[in-house]
Amino acid sequence: MAFVETGRAQEESKPTVKFNRDVKPILAKKCFSCHGPAEQEGSLRLDERDIAIGEADSGEIAIVPGSPEESELIRRIASHDESEKMPPEGEGVKPEDIEILKTWIKEGAQYQGHWAFEPLTDPVAPEVKLDGWAKNDIDKFILARLEENGLQPNPQASKRTLIRRAYYNLTGLPPTKEEIEAFEADESPEAWSKLVDKLLASEHYGEKWGRHWLDLVRFAETNSYERDGVKPNAWKYRDYIIRAFNENKPYDQFVIEQLAGDEIENPTPETIIATGYYRLGVWDDEPADPLLHIYDQYDDLVATTGKAFLGITVSCARCHDHKIDPITQANYYEFLSFFRGMKPYGTRGDVSYSQREISSPEVISAHENDQKELQAVEGRLNEIVAGAIKQLPEEERKEIRKERNRDRRREQMDARIAELVPNDASEYDALKRELAGIKDREKYLPAREFAMAINKSDKVPPETTIMMRGNPHVPGDVVEPGFPKFFHAEKPVIPTPAEDQATSGRRLVLAKWIASKDNMMTARVMVNRIWQFQFGRGIVRSSSNFGQLGTPPTHPELLDWLANEFIESGWDVKHLQKLMMTSATYQMSSAGQEKGLAQDPGNDLMWRFNTRRLTAEEVRDSILAVNGRLNDKMYGHGFYPKISDEVMAGQSKPGDGWGNSSYEEQARRAIYIHVKRSLLTPILSSFDFPETDAACEERFVTTQPAQALGMINGAFANQQAEELARRVRETGSKQLEDQVRQAVQFALAREADESDVKIAMSLINDLKKDHGLDDNQAFDLYCLMLINLNEFFFLD
Repeated sequence: MAFVETGRAQEESKPTVKFNRDVKPILAKKCFSCHGPAEQEGSLRLDERDIAIGEADSGEIAIVPGSPEESELIRRIASHDESEKMPPEGEGVKPEDIEILKTWIKEGAQYQGHWAFEPLTDPVAPEVKLDGWAKNDIDKFILARLEENGLQPNPQASKRTLIRRAYYNLTGLPPTKEEIEAFEADESPEAWSKLVDKLLASEHYGEKWGRHWLDLVRFAETNSYERDGVKPNAWKYRDYIIRAFNENKPYDQFVIEQLAGDEIENPTPETIIATGYYRLGVWDDEPADPLLHIYDQYDDLVATTGKAFLGITVSCARCHDHKIDPITQANYYEFLSFFRGMKPYGTRGDVSYSQREISSPEVISAHENDQKELQAVEGRLNEIVAGAIKQLPEEERKEIRKERNRDRRREQMDARIAELVPNDASEYDALKRELAGIKDREKYLPAREFAMAINKSDKVPPETTIMMRGNPHVPGDVVEPGFPKFFHAEKPVIPTPAEDQATSGRRLVLAKWIASKDNMMTARVMVNRIWQFQFGRGIVRSSSNFGQLGTPPTHPELLDWLANEFIESGWDVKHLQKLMMTSATYQMSSAGQEKGLAQDPGNDLMWRFNTRRLTAEEVRDSILAVNGRLNDKMYGHGFYPKISDEVMAGQSKPGDGWGNSSYEEQARRAIYIHVKRSLLTPILSSFDFPETDAACEERFVTTQPAQALGMINGAFANQQAEELARRVRETGSKQLEDQVRQAVQFALAREADESDVKIAMSLINDLKKDHGLDDNQAFDLYCLMLINLNEFFFLD
């Protein structure tokens, strides 16, 4: 009996309120600006327990564990006295949040270490009350939180909604009417699973998911700054990313190839191309302070690597210790030290630091043999010419030698060889014929291939020093490569480079540590990104900042469960995506629910699916898909869309560096558009394409006049609407009503109802009557209206 009572007591004493999940968000929002890591008014700091439960300068105690009524924090936030109320400005703490704080203090005011700086836990899916709803363990984590809060999950969405959701999530393209109808007609229990498998296997999958990664690594094909010169072969890195997602490359391998694809054992052209990651940042070809610019490039790498792979803001410590997270300035330079020795972007003399040959050994050998023959023949020709020059009078000899180019000097002497060195004349003629033959043969040699990549990296890098206030002209103490201290990782061991090794191997050590299953951040960060792009936002909203200024996870146990699943699956991205998509959570309707909207308007608890607008690329690609013009050619050089003269005029040299692609090429998917930093394609920019100078963790979704103006008045939208109308007329439909029905089928992938036809005919008749348009012109504008509908632009 005593054993039972003890068990009950333990159960009763288990905290119902969790600090990281329930309390910290309230304190961070309402208290930390004055009593947090950066500032401590009255010596009170609420993010550290020992200080929070101690006596403040005023003699008061903010938090008295077990006694909310004696806690000054509760008295102040609940006070109605304006001279005492906290926070002193803005909206006060909500009554429900005050109750959470009271319960937390009553239960002992226990703090937890920052969740992201703790090792992965191994949570078990919780028990739930609602029978039959959960399709896998993801649903149990979601449902348990809903049940805790007295909410119900939404019912399943319609099959039409689900297929559109899946197509756009996995391929970025709309399903056709026929594909929707086939899915709706499939009554088998495996219908949804088969559809997900089909889309994961589609080549368009890599085009959609590769774009997410390109946002994170600030992909662009030019340098920025005024001249904004092109980065040769940057498109090969884009193609590597698309292929990596299509091939379902294990994520740990994906990480290592980008960070150290040239330092792994037996590097391949593919892994060399992957190191183009390091060459994507902005580059000034004429910096005012060259040394500062080099360290700015290092800072870009530290910032991007920290955010994209680890979800931490290491670069905040460039000039001083991180104000919030436990990252010292020394940590910053220890992390930077992994990248030292890598030659900066650009060319020095005849050596390109950013272009590396990736031709096959056979191609390299063929070109090398050709060059040896060429050099031997040219060498002997030059010897004969030099002998002939010696026979010239002094003044003429001086005049000839003024020409530095040996080929031109040779041309000048051609006619005089027989006269000056008759014994060599026949050999000279034979050598000239041989030289012409070699040069003619060169035309038929297979082309040499180069990649934008790491080409030169020191075997023994220069020392790294802490830069005082971040100024590279004021070096301080020397540091060695090291991981941020809060990881509690052992000091990295950099193996002594082998005799035939060209680099230091430092980046490989960093890459393997990041890609390790023991790294507490890597798996969490990537599964959170996958969740973000599947569900509309991450379990951690600040998906590139898991630090203390980031947003705590809404479902921390689910996050760790997914991270463990990811690692155990062999870092299988597609496995995780299918697991998410076959959950009941993913398949929920997005409809409103009175209680849910009142209690959780932000949908933090995931009681419904989040609606979303199409991304910039999806808008453009969908228009081309429905009018039948989409060119599905994959990979290769990017193309140049038509850009108006008015937009071009914004450049320092209007039109400089912008090509003129064919109409067919311009119908390729948006991921293949040439990304010029100073000239982003207007339709993409209007719909929130990211700036390319820094990593983008999540795109803003704005509503602005330029979107409507571009989609109604823009040349692209009007031209493509005419193409949609042409496609309709090519079906043979003659009557306007029939053409309307056909246009709705193409654009909205469904049958037109009578209301659709009535509205369409009213619009067409008004256009004809009020503006003197003929049937075709009016119908063109009706098609323009179709691709502007919310039904076209939004996903439920």
